Amino acid sequence: MHHRRRNHLADATNCDVQAAIELQRREFLTTTASGLGGLALGSLLSGDSALAAGPGSNPLAPRSSHFPARAKNCIFCFQAGAPSHIDLFDPKPKLNELHGQPLPKSMTENVRFAFIKKETALLMGSNRKFTRHGECGMELSDLLPHLGSVADDLLLVRSMHTDQFNHHPGQLLMQCGRADFGLPSMGSWLTYGLGTESNNLPAYVVLTSGRGSSGGATLWSSGFLPSTYEGVLLRETGEPVLNLQNPPGLPPELQRAGLDTLRQLNQNRYQRIGDPEIASRITSYELAYRMQRAAPDLIDLSQESQQTLDAYGLDRPEPKVVEGIRGKLGDTHKSFARNCLLARRMVERGVRFVNIVYASWDHHSSLDKELPYNAGVVDQPIAALIRDLKERGMLDDTLVVSAGEFGRTPLGENRNEAKYNTGRDHHPFAFSLLMAGGGIRGGQVYGATDDIGWGIVENPVHINDFHATILHLFGMDHLQLTHRFQGRDFRLTDVAGEVVSDWIS
Repeated sequence: MHHRRRNHLADATNCDVQAAIELQRREFLTTTASGLGGLALGSLLSGDSALAAGPGSNPLAPRSSHFPARAKNCIFCFQAGAPSHIDLFDPKPKLNELHGQPLPKSMTENVRFAFIKKETALLMGSNRKFTRHGECGMELSDLLPHLGSVADDLLLVRSMHTDQFNHHPGQLLMQCGRADFGLPSMGSWLTYGLGTESNNLPAYVVLTSGRGSSGGATLWSSGFLPSTYEGVLLRETGEPVLNLQNPPGLPPELQRAGLDTLRQLNQNRYQRIGDPEIASRITSYELAYRMQRAAPDLIDLSQESQQTLDAYGLDRPEPKVVEGIRGKLGDTHKSFARNCLLARRMVERGVRFVNIVYASWDHHSSLDKELPYNAGVVDQPIAALIRDLKERGMLDDTLVVSAGEFGRTPLGENRNEAKYNTGRDHHPFAFSLLMAGGGIRGGQVYGATDDIGWGIVENPVHINDFHATILHLFGMDHLQLTHRFQGRDFRLTDVAGEVVSDWIS
């Protein structure tokens, strides 16, 4: 009995000793080691006091990919509100033949719609004309002549599908991999995995045009990742970022002294509790300081030739349209064109991910009046962006994407007892998207839908497959790019996702 008790006491003593050693080790790692790492980083930053105050490393420093990458940067033109694939990308002459007829009940009885009254819903053909473009013969709507001019650089995917049929959940799934709040967006995952090559601009930038998306800032959140990886929204007018410029009368040397003091206080706090958000705060303050010099140069488009400005359409007159069109807010044509040009200037400066959000394409009514407006906003600037990147030798490693969150129904919308159907409801079962550059094999149409654009009959692609393929282009294995949170390893593709190798050149 006494022998056993002595063993227990010895075990307890050993545990206390081990705990003390572990405590000392932790204290060393969070104080001395952090300071040495900070000093090393400070020297790497060529005298900038920037991130030396952080946890000992720059969280946005460039990192190696899992395998050789095809893409370095991404410009994602997010067409929030869901463009009609039937009227823009996926011609359906059979649908026109069946215009005004009902679908068999077997096709709709277990289907949820946002607004359609399925008992009286009728098929609605398209008034758009489709033309073949390029050597590849890609068929695109008459509303997209400029994109048609770069068809041989485009991958047109006609077989996308999603799990969500309402906007905010659908937008979260497209941007974050799941239709849940609090998850990192695609841009956050990429910057978390790869860092950035820009010291003076954010790794992940968001630009907006039009009326704003349903998802708002949840679409560029860093979720459970440190806020360092969150998208930074650049404003269209005034200061690119609020409070970026110094108030009148604050000399630079006084600002620098204040930041140095604040950095030291934050570093002391970080060394005591190790909260990564404190390191993110230090990073943000110092990045903002460097952005004060970089941002004015970035947005100064006087450096661009008139030929370039004309190509993007910055001086296009705003069409005279009836107010209330879903995609219009101010000079939307100029705003979207400017954002596309800014996106090119950003990736030139090393920005990893640029998300251009344009809303809204939610055409429940007045489709024939409003769709030409929206298409007119994006057609010329996106085509110019692709051509500009190609001429500068940047398209090979810059991935350009244009996509919404789902498609639109072949059925006309009939809510409110409308006498005539003039719009389309939400449609998750099939939609289209465009990609170019960054290792994508252009001049091809991938996948197919049925005769009315309802379902997929060839090569279905889920959004998680799309994400897995994008990460693959950046040299990242979507199964390995993970972050442990609340006891499990999360990833952008959740528990699904297959790389679509046919897309890759």
